[in-house]
Amino acid sequence: MELKNVVFHSPGPNWAHGVDFREQPGVMEHVQHYAQLLEQGKLFLGGPFTAADSGGMMIASEAMTRDELAAYAAADPAVLKGLLTFEVKTWYVAMSAKS
Repeated sequence: MELKNVVFHSPGPNWAHGVDFREQPGVMEHVQHYAQLLEQGKLFLGGPFTAADSGGMMIASEAMTRDELAAYAAADPAVLKGLLTFEVKTWYVAMSAKS
């Protein structure tokens, strides 16, 4: 059984609707925050959804517990500034090409 902890990001109260995600004030701080996890080997995948104003997701590696991921997501500068909100869910990987 393979489980992945996933952070789902959604636009927060300070998100400028209709403005490209790359142009949102503070989005680069968010990217840098999660780039640290990637450098530490604690981030498996991450990025925005392609539809405007639909947020994105980050999938943690097995090196990070759900509680650690939730604490990290809560400390995201974009979350603290109201640009994004987040929800952490545990995903059961039922199908995979590598199995």
